[in-house]
Amino acid sequence: IVDFKIPAGNNKTLFVCNILPRESEAEVYDCIFKVFSKFGLLYSVRVCRNAAVAEPGYYAIVKFYSALNAGRAQNDTNKQCLFQRVPLKVQMCTKQWSTKVSRENPLPLNSIKCQELANYYLGFNGWCSRIIALQNISGAGGCEENTQELAQPERKNIKYICIMEVKFINYGKCCRGIGVSEEVDQDTTDPLNFALKLGRTQKAATQKALSDAFQKILLIVLGNGKVSLQWSSEQDETDCFTEEELQTQLEVNDISWSQFEHEGQEQILSDFSFNTETIEGIGT
Repeated sequence: IVDFKIPAGNNKTLFVCNILPRESEAEVYDCIFKVFSKFGLLYSVRVCRNAAVAEPGYYAIVKFYSALNAGRAQNDTNKQCLFQRVPLKVQMCTKQWSTKVSRENPLPLNSIKCQELANYYLGFNGWCSRIIALQNISGAGGCEENTQELAQPERKNIKYICIMEVKFINYGKCCRGIGVSEEVDQDTTDPLNFALKLGRTQKAATQKALSDAFQKILLIVLGNGKVSLQWSSEQDETDCFTEEELQTQLEVNDISWSQFEHEGQEQILSDFSFNTETIEGIGT
């Protein structure tokens, strides 16, 4: 089972050591990535120098999306001379997870990683996304927020909500996600600065909405390589509304925006076009 969350758990993470110091850190990264990406899609690769008290060299942390792929990689690479003259030591990670980021409560993937994961398992033409609504809700913060704005006339909050639909073409399924983003414009006299922040806010809202939509899907990867889709437990009422009903909900502000603001989520801004409503594959 592969979900659209940051991989958390020792069974998806490999610790690679006994890497010789003959290569640079960047070259070691390339070698590690090339070797382990053959076993499946990687979430991340991190290469570090050994501690000063240890022998010169490097170690690496390799994180997979799939525990099955991580297990195969560990079995096939441990004690093997892959890109150097001495064998590598490859073990499952034994890190103790904190309560903030644990296996029971992993953070959602950002939109870039969601697209990468969907493209790998479903294909570039296996899914597409469409913006249903992208609306300015800067004035929907309530009386208390409006009072604060009056007290600070030099600041202006820019807040957008996006509702996005993701369709899985070969499975006849679709799901929706909601994202909210907010920025504060300190200098309201600079129109260029305001336009840039407006664009960033809209982009961030669409990215959060795309990530939110993918949270409702689980990928079931079978032994023969085929992939099945199942709903996760994160479906909500937005998937049941028609587009007209969603527009009505936005107009009357009947949705609690705060629940869609993912605090602490790593968001990497991507090139996202607002000139087209449909984004196929990786979204460009």
